[in-house]
Amino acid sequence: MNSLVGQRLWKWKLVAGLLTIVVGAIVLAWPGPTILVASTLFGVYLLVSGLAELFGAFALPGSAGTRVLLFISGALSLVLAIMSFRHFGDGYAVLLLSLWIGIGFIFQGVSAAAIGVSESDLPGRGWYIAAGIISVLAGLVVLVWPFDSIAVLTLAAGICLVIIGITQIVHALQNRKHGKTAQKTIDEVSNRLAA
Repeated sequence: MNSLVGQRLWKWKLVAGLLTIVVGAIVLAWPGPTILVASTLFGVYLLVSGLAELFGAFALPGSAGTRVLLFISGALSLVLAIMSFRHFGDGYAVLLLSLWIGIGFIFQGVSAAAIGVSESDLPGRGWYIAAGIISVLAGLVVLVWPFDSIAVLTLAAGICLVIIGITQIVHALQNRKHGKTAQKTIDEVSNRLAA
């Protein structure tokens, strides 16, 4: 059942991965002069990822703990996105946003790692764990240097977004593969039963 759901959702995961890589590449290409643009892009990223996590909390099969973590992470991402759009252009808001982004990365990382650890039948669960650990590390870097080094935030976030995007693409392709295998097995069983 999980493979079939993954088969249907792999395209969305692939698009999310590609968009995440694009946002990370943009942040890495122009770290200094585009802090305001980066904060807006992070707001968009947090909005999209928050909506996807909330959708996953209600639509995807999984344990209650997994669904609760997805819901908390998604809700936090939405709150941070709204705050980033509300205070656009305010220098203090950019610095405050660095704290929120650090906390958001930590929550998303813990959620991803917990899903990877708790869902033993999840395809590509190692990628969830890896992305979770990287996200937690990026969040810690941001929290350690929130005011002194907005450039560290930009660099860490850009690298983190590129790596997360790559893992999302790999996971999407693995979901596609597992979904095709599951569908092939279902078709073979159906043909045998029909014969």
